Amino acid sequence: MAHLAVKNMVCNRCIKVVKEELIKNNINFSHVDLGTIYFKEDILEVEKEKLKTILEKEGFELVEDKEAVIVENIKSIIVQIIHHGKEKPSFQNFSEFISSEINMDYSQLSKLFSEIKGNTIEHYIIEQRIERAKELIVYNELNLSQISYELNYSSPQHLSRQFKQITGLTPSEFKNIRTRKKLDTI
Repeated sequence: MAHLAVKNMVCNRCIKVVKEELIKNNINFSHVDLGTIYFKEDILEVEKEKLKTILEKEGFELVEDKEAVIVENIKSIIVQIIHHGKEKPSFQNFSEFISSEINMDYSQLSKLFSEIKGNTIEHYIIEQRIERAKELIVYNELNLSQISYELNYSSPQHLSRQFKQITGLTPSEFKNIRTRKKLDTI
C-alpha cells in the first residue's frame, strides 16, 4: 500500500478536510490518518502534482523528502498520543514507542529530528503536552491534578514548572487571562 506524508495535518478536522478534497477531486485513496494519506496502489506523478496543489490551497504540504517524512511521522505519533488519546503501551516510554512505531533506532530518529526541526523530540513532546494542558485548562472540566495525571506528569508541580517555562505563565495565570478574555467578549 502506497502512502504520502502531509505536513500540518494534525487534527481530526484536518483529516476531514483532506478526505473531502480527495473525494471532490476524484483522487482514489484508501484512508487518511493524521499526517498520512494511504492509497490502494502507487499514485501517478500527475496525480501527485494535482494533490500537492489541492493540499497547499487548504494549508497543508505534501512531504516527499524521506527524512522529512520520518520527522512528520514522529510528530504525528506524538500528536496522536497527546492530543487524541492514542495510548502508548504503559511499559514503554516515548522514545521506545516512537522507535518501535517507525522501526528505527531512537538515536538516529533523535538526530534526524534535531537536524530538520532545530529542536529535540523531547522538547517537541513538552510543547505538545503544554498545548494539551492549555486546552484542558480552557475546557475547565479538570483541575490541575487531574490534568497532570491525564498528561502523565509526575506531579502538578512538575506540570506547573514546565507550563511556566514554555508559556511564561503559571497555569492559574493562564486560566485567569483566558477567563478575562471570555468576559471581555460578552
